[in-house]
Amino acid sequence: MQSFRTEIENPIVEKDILDLEKKINAFNNQEIDEEKFRSLRLARGVYGQRQQGVQMIRIKLPLGRFTAKQLIRMAAVSDEYASSNLHITTRQDIQLHYVSLDRTPELWSELEKDQITLREACGNTVRNVTASVYAGVDPDEAFDVTPYAYAFYEYFLRNPICQDMGRKFKAAFSSAASDQALTFIHDLGFIPVIKKGKRGFRVMLGGGIGSQPVEANEVFSFLEADRMIPFSEAVIRVFDRHGERNKRNKARLKFLVKEIGLTTFLEWVAEEENSLIQKTYPIAVYDRDLKEPLYSERETIKLDTKEFNLWKKTNLFKQKQAGYFSVGLPIEVGDISSSKARELAKVMLDFTRDDNRFSLGQSILLRDVEEGHLPALYTRLKEINLHRSGFHKLNDIVACPGTDTCNLGIASSMGLAKVLQQLIETEFHTLIEKYDLNIKISGCMNACGQHTLAHIGFQGMTVKANENIAPATQILLGGGVLGNGTGRFADKVLKVPAKRTPEVLRWILNDYDTERKSEEDFFAYYDRRTKDYFYQNLKHYSDVTNLKDSDLIDWGVKEKYKKEIGIGECAGVTIDLVQTLLFDAKESFDWATEAYKNERYSDAIYHAYNARIRGAKAVLTRTDAKINSHASIIAAFDPEFPEYESENKVAFKDAVLEFKKESPSKSFASKYVEQTQPILLWIENKCHANIE
Repeated sequence: MQSFRTEIENPIVEKDILDLEKKINAFNNQEIDEEKFRSLRLARGVYGQRQQGVQMIRIKLPLGRFTAKQLIRMAAVSDEYASSNLHITTRQDIQLHYVSLDRTPELWSELEKDQITLREACGNTVRNVTASVYAGVDPDEAFDVTPYAYAFYEYFLRNPICQDMGRKFKAAFSSAASDQALTFIHDLGFIPVIKKGKRGFRVMLGGGIGSQPVEANEVFSFLEADRMIPFSEAVIRVFDRHGERNKRNKARLKFLVKEIGLTTFLEWVAEEENSLIQKTYPIAVYDRDLKEPLYSERETIKLDTKEFNLWKKTNLFKQKQAGYFSVGLPIEVGDISSSKARELAKVMLDFTRDDNRFSLGQSILLRDVEEGHLPALYTRLKEINLHRSGFHKLNDIVACPGTDTCNLGIASSMGLAKVLQQLIETEFHTLIEKYDLNIKISGCMNACGQHTLAHIGFQGMTVKANENIAPATQILLGGGVLGNGTGRFADKVLKVPAKRTPEVLRWILNDYDTERKSEEDFFAYYDRRTKDYFYQNLKHYSDVTNLKDSDLIDWGVKEKYKKEIGIGECAGVTIDLVQTLLFDAKESFDWATEAYKNERYSDAIYHAYNARIRGAKAVLTRTDAKINSHASIIAAFDPEFPEYESENKVAFKDAVLEFKKESPSKSFASKYVEQTQPILLWIENKCHANIE
């Protein structure tokens, strides 16, 4: 590992990587238990895989933005450390699979040579900030949200307020009212608005999908752009303090808002925002830094084929920049080989201005292509087999990894997606251009494939017939984006054995094509037909009395189906062991001390706050007190240990929350950090006394 240590110029990044190596060694030497280690590695992008002994690595790419150089770097890393494949996710990340745990620090260091991070790609943190792939080129946008989305990403990366929350937190920025970024399913969503010449955002809060989808609430029709960061910080602070920490399935922001009510939540946010030292956070607006493409038209290429014309109709987006187009590349199940990625990088340098995007639909958008270069670009894409028609159309199916690599996968999503794509392109190819339809598949209820947002959605399940368990598919219909921060969640219609899913899709597409009224979109068609219509016409597919041997084998595999679900790591874990919590408290205190020395006074205060909370949780663990949130821990401490106030002349609650009344100055940070150590000593002594 020594070889990379001196090659990272950023000392913060270098420390991160070396710390990961240190933690891996401690885990291998059994100095850290598995549960504790899991939470540590998740925050550094290292995710357990379904296959034992290997890891999935998630690369965090804000806005899905990447350059040719970065694409080449990721391809090289995948060749050296993973499976020579790049998997595009529905959050515009890249995932690498089959990585040895011991090699993850080295892998990370290689990526950082081109400013690519793993930090906070997983775990109970602020996840990757997503944005419309058309940000900066959308004719309908009020302004380019790119600088604001990047500012959000940079502000919260490594920010102590969001390193150990109850669960993950997701934010998105749409370019326009069409809401390409799906703001309505995010913890925080931002849609650009200009009011009286000033930039701001329509703000959505508290959305989510998963097993219990919730549509976000509009909390501002216009929030000034320089208030976006302080408001977001206040929201995250409230979520960190009051959010559920023990019950994983109730630990998202949407559940906290439901529990206390939106009015109360916003009152807490306003109170928190008032306590921040920075009431505004101006964000510098910059012009897009674009390189000129290398391609110069040495020979005129003219194409007028049926294939090329279909590609132009289904894959092109006319930019606000005159004479330029964005070009969509459908990527089957989001997988692109490292060799093909390197070929694509050459194409990018030749035809684009090197400002391209991975999409929420697991595909790729090449931007800033001159109109006159489209025939030549198509020719080059055809040479590397990336010319398929139908970007974000019916045949561009979204699918999570499912049982291929995910611990939570119940049924195959990628195998099913490939079969359905082939069905569409063979039997329904005319519908690709004709209708605006989408299909999304998830391997379980957690909806990583966003099946609840699809016109036609499929969720992996199981079905029992006699003594056999067969893979199954839940059919969902009628979901999608309505625009301007609103959408609709698909209805669950029925469950069928997985091998019958193509027949179900065939029936739905035939019915829509023949029975829809003129100009009727899928929403109107579904609402007119009603859920019961589809149930009655499809229910015979759900009959399990006549299962064949082939029905007991999932798509893409040869073996008989066996339900195997591991421990999900999407949100980390909750640790309640006293000694582990005390260790965490001491570690947080060390971080506070380090931050103070580096003059990061606000960070120092929050690390010290976390140290006090973790210590308090440790001593409360052996009581009957409710300790499922920071707020409940604070509330429970003084009633359980009244001697603390009598011995220290201040209530624990007042001592912990003192930072809310003070500005994060050097003097207060010094006092708050210094006073944390005796608090931890008192708690540690109490823990030992309780044990004895």
